[in-house]
Amino acid sequence: MLHTLKSLALANGETLDYYSLPALEAAGVGPVSRLPVSIRLVLESVLRNCDGKKVTIDHVRQLANWQPQGERVDEIPFIVARVVLQDFTGVPLLADLAAMRSAVEALGRDPALIEPLVPVDLVVDHSVQVDVFGRPDALQRNMEFEFARNGERYRFMKWGMQAFDTFKVVPPGIGIVHQVNLEYLFRGVQIRDGVAFPDTLVGTDSHTTMINAVGAVGWGVGGIEAEAGMLGQPVYFLTPDVIGVELKGRLRDGVTATDLVLTVTELLRREKVVGKFVEFFGDGTASLTVPDRATIANMAPEYGATMGFFPVDEQTIAYLRGTGRLDSEIEAFEAYFRTQQLFGIPKAGDIDYTRTLTLDLAGIVPSLAGPKRPQDRIALPAMRETFETLFSTPVGDNGFGKPAAELARRYPVGQESSCSTVDGQQFDHTGSARNVVEMADNRPSPDRIDDRHDSGIDLGHGDVLIAAITSCTNTSNPGVLLAAGLLARKAVAHGLRVKPHIKTSLAPGSRVVTEYLEKTGLLEPLAQLGFALAGYGCTTCIGNSGDLTPELNAAIAENDVIAAAVLSGNRNFEARIHPNIRANYLASPPLVVAFALAGRVDIDLESEPLGIGNEGEPVYLRDVWPAADEIAALLPTALDPAVFRRLYADFTKDLELWNAIPAPSGQVYSWPASTYIARPPFFDGFAMQPGTVSDIHGARALLVLGDSVTTDHISPAGSFGEKTPAGQYLIAHGVPRADFNSYGSRRGNHDIMIRGTFANVRIRNLMLPAKADGSRTEGGYTLLDGAQATVFDAAQAHLAAGTPTVVFAGDEYGTGSSRDWAAKGTQLLGVKAVIARSFERIHRSNLVGMGVLPLQFSGNDSAATLQLVGDETFDIVGIDGGLKPQQDLTLRITGTDGKARDIAVRCRIDTPIEVDYYRHGGILPYVLRELLVGTR
Repeated sequence: MLHTLKSLALANGETLDYYSLPALEAAGVGPVSRLPVSIRLVLESVLRNCDGKKVTIDHVRQLANWQPQGERVDEIPFIVARVVLQDFTGVPLLADLAAMRSAVEALGRDPALIEPLVPVDLVVDHSVQVDVFGRPDALQRNMEFEFARNGERYRFMKWGMQAFDTFKVVPPGIGIVHQVNLEYLFRGVQIRDGVAFPDTLVGTDSHTTMINAVGAVGWGVGGIEAEAGMLGQPVYFLTPDVIGVELKGRLRDGVTATDLVLTVTELLRREKVVGKFVEFFGDGTASLTVPDRATIANMAPEYGATMGFFPVDEQTIAYLRGTGRLDSEIEAFEAYFRTQQLFGIPKAGDIDYTRTLTLDLAGIVPSLAGPKRPQDRIALPAMRETFETLFSTPVGDNGFGKPAAELARRYPVGQESSCSTVDGQQFDHTGSARNVVEMADNRPSPDRIDDRHDSGIDLGHGDVLIAAITSCTNTSNPGVLLAAGLLARKAVAHGLRVKPHIKTSLAPGSRVVTEYLEKTGLLEPLAQLGFALAGYGCTTCIGNSGDLTPELNAAIAENDVIAAAVLSGNRNFEARIHPNIRANYLASPPLVVAFALAGRVDIDLESEPLGIGNEGEPVYLRDVWPAADEIAALLPTALDPAVFRRLYADFTKDLELWNAIPAPSGQVYSWPASTYIARPPFFDGFAMQPGTVSDIHGARALLVLGDSVTTDHISPAGSFGEKTPAGQYLIAHGVPRADFNSYGSRRGNHDIMIRGTFANVRIRNLMLPAKADGSRTEGGYTLLDGAQATVFDAAQAHLAAGTPTVVFAGDEYGTGSSRDWAAKGTQLLGVKAVIARSFERIHRSNLVGMGVLPLQFSGNDSAATLQLVGDETFDIVGIDGGLKPQQDLTLRITGTDGKARDIAVRCRIDTPIEVDYYRHGGILPYVLRELLVGTR
């Protein structure tokens, strides 16, 4: 390939072949050394996989000549080295693969034709809930409940492990997918058939970008894209803009990586980097450790970027050595990147970026973000003032719409019983769950449980009810976790305690965390404040916080209390953390502990005390905040290669619950009756020839939505009640409320998931008339023939009548997690097009991947400016002539008076391959047809 295949001699005598980027530049193909590092790594994949068919010499030349301000029309076929999955998205992906095998078998072909062509690792991290907390046995008890709820799903995963050669599962209780990816799955460079190449990947969690911290190109995609990549398809995307972010200076004492990433998120959201690569450079970048870089890379979806990329340097090598990688792996990794002239953090002027931004680390201050979006940063001293302002700010302006006079009111909480509820189940003080898990009589004694049920609780606006050191962004960063432990130790020494009704939890991203917290003596003071180890996984950040007591829930509902949660995660969208908690704040682990101690968020922690100490003295945050040298003294305990090697040597060691799960056998899944796993309908009636696509006529609006509609709004992941369409379905199938589990855990069953689509309790459909106070009805409702109905029931009625439907939305439609069911559910409800002001990258791609047409308003047009109320009919004209990427189409709006008006909308099918996907009814039918044709 352009004579770029070279050999690299390692110090151990081994020789590796590689495709040389410097040789490509020497051949005059393009100015490779001036390209952003992230672009060069994608270029290496294009060069190495150039086969003259899917990847051509023209693709190599186009990317090698990337222009900082060029027009973004070139399509890159990017073939990744591997795929990572988490279980909420991995289970429906596995169900799709199983359904493809069933479809192939029905056609009389060999089902083994459906086999991932690259390694696939599924990490089970989204299923554990914080049912039991604040006690020594919380981890064990929560895992027992997890396995009781999810046994059917885990059996299905074990079937996948034996059915597919390249499909592996990391069991529950090991860690969060991103940390397992960073600490173990990432091995430096990949070596196949004697050829070395950089690790690249896509993952079905949007925070896959955490791996960018070690110089790996990777990002989140929908499961439908991941499936295509697994089955040999390139991941196609338009040549991106690359925004260079120069970090200068050093973080001040007392400022954490969390404060930095919340500032970066605020800055880059404001600078509109959606869909762009972001690459960090400069001396400030070089000063950051890999865990700090990982904190920033993790939140790329929150600032909207495809990646938050850090080049490889000495910090990367130190991290690989400290996390127990083999010397041979480290040697090959460093030699490869130096030979490719990819080693080291670039300085200003070294690289040509589309645009350059600058951030001085010395100016970062302690911060939180919230109460509804991760980009809404609040400086710590401004928390009280900001909460008080938002309290009476209209809901439409990101506030709570309450009268200011109510702010000071307190509400009594009913006499608490000796039981609390978890997902509708009754738990006694020992934590045993009736009808779920039969526990042995020699249970550990309760810790702090009885104190949680005193009758002297009252509740006010701004009170903290959930304080969670939860996984993903921060919970494997030793700097902030050691800081949280040190703060807890000092607080305990002063005699401070967390109020017993606050739900506290520690859910690290890796088992390594508890090793170094225990070794430094910090696990115990955290537990004394209620932050006992509750599980290894997403927990609160994904909505698995578990329930509050019935008395607290009742007090919130009856008095419309604006209660608060503080968590160290990255997502705080409406109703995500808990449906009854409306003010949710992202913060560093030490600040999570601090606000748990304070018990409220409407507080200025610079001037107001956390509480009263042993001697009756006020104790302030400054009295317990650890100094930088205290943290630095403990940091070496966090990178012990022997610990990493031991913990990752055997995933099944001591995991009796996982080992006891039986594994079904066979190449084709038998699809036993289940409310968890059902054969998806996407291949029903599959034929080798795709249907035709044409103009859409006579469509009706299913929803008219505003700005910042997230994938959580479209397809929630958390719990649901018995009165919802999904709940009614389960009850009709004999499933009691206690066994509902969550939407996320039910993603293997399409009948439940379509009933949960657009069913978030905080979604606001503007088709519904405003109330007397100007507010809107919240929840999954719409209008059908002028009467209010659930979205599911209305969609079923339209489908029965043969009427296509459309959804209207504002800016940033589909922000948040890479949630397949936000697109799958939309398609199964009969929605033919989504027309929005703008789309988030992954969700737009997912819509196309499911055969749903994404259209973008032009100019200042919007549902509001067009005064759409939802009773109109709509035609989409211009498809019949053959779609082209990003072409203009006509939206014809016909009112009830029969008058029609035409407006131009941009087709957001962005690339030629996406046109093919749409024409085939989605990416999966396209891939299946290609596989079957190629093996005739």
